[in-house]
Amino acid sequence: MPLLRIEKMTHYFGGLRAVHNYDLEIESGQVRGLIGPNGAGKTTVFDLITGIYRPTQGEIIFDGREIVGLKPHQIASMGLGRTFQNLLLWRYMTVLEHVKMACYSKISYGLIGAFFGTPRCHREEGENENKAYRLLEMMGVGDFADQVVPNLPYGAQRRVEMARALAIEPKILLLDEPTAGMNPEELIQMMEIIRRIHEELGLAIFLIEHRMRVVMELCEIIQTLVFGEVIARGTPEEIQNNPKVIDAYLGKEAVV
Repeated sequence: MPLLRIEKMTHYFGGLRAVHNYDLEIESGQVRGLIGPNGAGKTTVFDLITGIYRPTQGEIIFDGREIVGLKPHQIASMGLGRTFQNLLLWRYMTVLEHVKMACYSKISYGLIGAFFGTPRCHREEGENENKAYRLLEMMGVGDFADQVVPNLPYGAQRRVEMARALAIEPKILLLDEPTAGMNPEELIQMMEIIRRIHEELGLAIFLIEHRMRVVMELCEIIQTLVFGEVIARGTPEEIQNNPKVIDAYLGKEAVV
């Protein structure tokens, strides 16, 4: 059984059809890509999977369980982590606090333990802090742990958001344009980080990207979404040579 299976997912915003009959299967450890022009519905697909919106129709089965109708925090706690196209970080929290906050989805000491400062509470708090530091080091931003997020370069903020997503110990990581706004050097660094996450943690990864170099080098299978519908799916080579994709997307977008 696939780790994530989506069948006939369709969603309307009022009278506007944003996604139509969307199908997807992701096995453990796979890296999948989703490409398409602006406004094609790519981020809406992520929002439907993670519970921000409820599909008008269709099934989403994650780890053997139907997740349509669950709240975003319930879906995240099951092991589905994501980043966002626009950074969603808090201005007045430190880098370390961002990641520790996500670690709290795994605590077991409860309200009473927190109130009385039980041994279990102290032990788990120490474990969470160590875990947060390890993730920040993996992302290459460990030196920024005590700084507030606005003081970091943009590329480093992207890595903090990724570390936060990893702190929930996901089985699948959804990355929404992880290299958006990055210069060429930051792009290369982010690609290496994604490879490291995949290799060291064994995660399945599903990513949206406009930078074709990222998708073509990292993904095993790619879907192309246009006006909410998948017009092609295949290997990077197949997608690059697909006439429908060239006409609808690749011919109009810079491949960098």
